[in-house]
Amino acid sequence: MGTFPKGFLWGAATSSYQVEGNNNNCDWWEWEKKTNHEQSGAACRHYELYEQDFDLAKELGHNAHRFSIGWSRVEPQEGVFSESEIEHYRRVIRALKERGLEPVVTLHHFTNPLWLVKLGGWEKNKVQDYFLRYVKKIVDALSQDVRFWITINEPLIYVSHCYIMGVWPPQEKSTWKAKQVENNLLKSHIKAYNLIHGIYRNKNIPSVFVSFAKNMQAFVPYNNSWLNKLAVYLRNKFFNFEFVEQAINKSSLDFIGINYYSRSLVNAKNPGFHDLFLRTANDENIKKNSLGWDIYPQGLYDLLVKLKKFKLPVMISENGICTSDDNLRWEYIREHLKSLAQAMSEGVEVWGYLYWSLLDNFEWDKGFGPRFGLIEVDYQNYKRNVRGSARKLAEVCRTGVVIEPPINNGTN
Repeated sequence: MGTFPKGFLWGAATSSYQVEGNNNNCDWWEWEKKTNHEQSGAACRHYELYEQDFDLAKELGHNAHRFSIGWSRVEPQEGVFSESEIEHYRRVIRALKERGLEPVVTLHHFTNPLWLVKLGGWEKNKVQDYFLRYVKKIVDALSQDVRFWITINEPLIYVSHCYIMGVWPPQEKSTWKAKQVENNLLKSHIKAYNLIHGIYRNKNIPSVFVSFAKNMQAFVPYNNSWLNKLAVYLRNKFFNFEFVEQAINKSSLDFIGINYYSRSLVNAKNPGFHDLFLRTANDENIKKNSLGWDIYPQGLYDLLVKLKKFKLPVMISENGICTSDDNLRWEYIREHLKSLAQAMSEGVEVWGYLYWSLLDNFEWDKGFGPRFGLIEVDYQNYKRNVRGSARKLAEVCRTGVVIEPPINNGTN
């Protein structure tokens, strides 16, 4: 059994492009058309149905919700902001607050305005100025009703998928460009952190908490060879912790946002770059989600214990599973919450747990196939159907207690 304190933030997350629909002024929309990829189209029609979706979140006992601003919506042309789109997000935040849901607002969740891409995107240092101008406009407009800001979602996933593996737009494979982009993301976060705090000071708004959402994996050695131990150390250092440490060194994190899904079974066979940083093994004996990712709740506990040294509170900004088996979804949630409760009982300060995702949605290069939602979306008519796992999580949200399942000993 695991228990959670009163005031703990319970909820789920979404991102603008994946749920809103018809976000036709950004790089992903253009890329989908150019590559004949499955198109996001109307997505979940959350742009117009958000109040209905927040009603369901409230019904499910949530008291927080993470969502993102569509940069390409609010700044459709360079330096030209759409007041009507900013007003839309103001209404979204009010709708959350009216239902008792704490807004956790993400400023950059993978997608970029087309005008920014044409100016060189995150490869160019000038992007820092563009991002800061956007952040200032949005935070100025929304600060009165927002306490939690996430500047950038999964910066190293953005770097790896766009500039190392080259599977996301702009589909580059360049170590040099990858490093440029990473540097610009880090510097943009640090500057945004200081800017946001400055805005809140100037407005005399008492509290604001700023972070990024950092994807972390549990790196587990396939065997205890010295090469695997070295590879695990290096992957932890450079993938999980370096970006966090650099931000902390610049005093630019109020909490650590963690997106945790899975483990990586490390299987280095020689001391080359590929083996030390990329080679993995497959364990057929472990349960997996529909994308083949290992289900490994222990990894969340292990990471939280390692993060304790930073002496900062943590928010689980994403954790979830895509599966057609809703019993497996609940098992995944339950076991991760138990790992979370265990870490908290050992002194790790955790502010909240946000499941990914509130809704089934458009899962980037994987399209609409993966089903992560607490709420099923019928893409034929956009009807919502609350899954049984969401009802079980709702009980935890209401009671703060995760109850162990009964032991099945084979008798009636």
